[in-house]
Amino acid sequence: MPAGPRNLITDVSGLLVGNASDAVLKSGVTVLTSDHPFRASVDIRGGAPGTRDTALLEPERTVDQIDALVLSGGSAFGLGAAEGVMAALRAANRGFAVGPVHVPIVPTAIIFDLANGGVKDWVESPYPALGRSAFDAAASTFEIGTAGAGVGALTARLKGGLGSTSARVGEWMVGALVVANPIGHVGPPGSRQFWAGAFEEGAEFGNLGAPRSTGPIGLGDTKLGGGIGTGGNTTIAIVATDAPLDKAALRRLAVAAQDGIARAIVPAPTALDGDLVFAVSTAPEPQRLAPADVLLLGHAAATSLARAIARAIFAASPALDDKRPTWSTLPADGDPPEGA
Repeated sequence: MPAGPRNLITDVSGLLVGNASDAVLKSGVTVLTSDHPFRASVDIRGGAPGTRDTALLEPERTVDQIDALVLSGGSAFGLGAAEGVMAALRAANRGFAVGPVHVPIVPTAIIFDLANGGVKDWVESPYPALGRSAFDAAASTFEIGTAGAGVGALTARLKGGLGSTSARVGEWMVGALVVANPIGHVGPPGSRQFWAGAFEEGAEFGNLGAPRSTGPIGLGDTKLGGGIGTGGNTTIAIVATDAPLDKAALRRLAVAAQDGIARAIVPAPTALDGDLVFAVSTAPEPQRLAPADVLLLGHAAATSLARAIARAIFAASPALDDKRPTWSTLPADGDPPEGA
């Protein structure tokens, strides 16, 4: 499935993404939005999710469309990023109409990045302002790697980050956006290869191929064993399409896309991650598609998400006081640099 022209989720018509971050805080926010409301649903697999307004995305709920999705660092503090996004949307008179009032609908998910070396001694939470800045920056192109909500992300042995991909599926486009911050590995320890190597398009994350053997991975090899502690994890993602899916079909798309996390991260999902996937359609009106089309869209969402996770780590850049090395600093044998 060839990538779109940008190889970003914004290859899906109508979508915009904005990032904002604070290098001293080592945290940030990423916002996905559009000029028009769009349908969305969600699937939550991790044992420790942090979310806001995700119940509205269940297929049986009243609200059919939303105005933005927020991915944020900051653990529960990061849920406040939605306030900044809501303020911007309210100023534009966007939101769910309740009589004369418009209430912007902004479901949000967070990662834990409070133990990553950044300065977290704020008096007033920085996340509402970061959310507003990310929304204001929303565009069709955006940075990946150490950007937005991926600035403070970590994996078991490497820096995590923000990743995105796209794929053409017949007449439709599918895209993925992810903040990769898992307890586990994105490739075999002692290797520069990615578990997602089998799904790579071109050389988007190094063209090193898929690992031939995994070897045993125990808790001592994960972030838990590395001393970050429980709860310092979570991979949160959005998959999107311009195919005309309703909320129930989007829920199935999110379920299928979860396979992308399992293909790219070992172990996943775990009770100590808060893994979840939002699914979005930008089509104006939903239609009933053939089962084979829905299956193909789900497959594309899963492979796109696996690729996006690898791209997030591949594109990460080093910064002061990092707790993990970046993929780019690994030597040929894949072992972290001395002292890392």
